[in-house]
Amino acid sequence: MARLLPTQTDASVERSGEPAVLTLDDDTTRDAIEALSSETAYEIFRLLNETPATPARIADHLDQSLQNSHYHLRNLEAAGLIEVTDTCYSEKGREMNVYVVADDPTLLFLGTENDRPTLKRAFKSFASLLGPPSILLAIGESISRLFTGE
Repeated sequence: MARLLPTQTDASVERSGEPAVLTLDDDTTRDAIEALSSETAYEIFRLLNETPATPARIADHLDQSLQNSHYHLRNLEAAGLIEVTDTCYSEKGREMNVYVVADDPTLLFLGTENDRPTLKRAFKSFASLLGPPSILLAIGESISRLFTGE
């Protein structure tokens, strides 16, 4: 028998190309650090970075109570780190929110807004140093996986 209400979601984690940059002189940074300071909240954020999930799925995955998962989800959402992307329904017909990471990627820069030009120069230098070697490492790893069957 077909279900009238969806019990699964087809939401996916969308990756944007532009990172959000959090700096020390921004209140959003403090909120993000406070929200991620709990081990449980950190693990929830990591899970949602990989795949969208409902509070019930998160609770099962982390072996936590549903109430504890809801508590950390509210804190992460209030900090702007996650957001509701979809809704699905439990087997009992209860509506469940589906959460994902809000802005991805996010860069935590331990400097102020005035230091951003220095940050850009540092990234350009870093990218130019790692560009060719990182390509060679990726090729080498791919070849290694091909021969080892991993």
